[in-house]
Amino acid sequence: IIIEGTSLAAKFLRAHGITLTKVREECIKLLEKGDEDYSVQVEPSLTESARKALDWAVNHKLNSGENGEVTTTDMLLGIWSERDSPGHKILAALGFDDEKAEELKTLSSMPGFDEG
Repeated sequence: IIIEGTSLAAKFLRAHGITLTKVREECIKLLEKGDEDYSVQVEPSLTESARKALDWAVNHKLNSGENGEVTTTDMLLGIWSERDSPGHKILAALGFDDEKAEELKTLSSMPGFDEG
């Protein structure tokens, strides 16, 4: 989401000080704790928490009544919804919280909203 750079979600994260460098640093810290096996596989697959986050994003889009594709904003909110996931932990460590998630959700539902 951060690397993509032009979406509402990417701009929102940057505006709140969540940068690629900071995310990488938090990933390293999380991996060093060794709570789970995050080893690289020959053919990477989605973790259970990533699948749940993606399912949340798809369901959120379908339930919103909006047409179109699942956006990076939907995916970011899906990651945030998975409280025990590494993604949630990284975002929380960098200052993302429920208030920011609600703000992002509000921004994305405004009339005339354009993800790009």
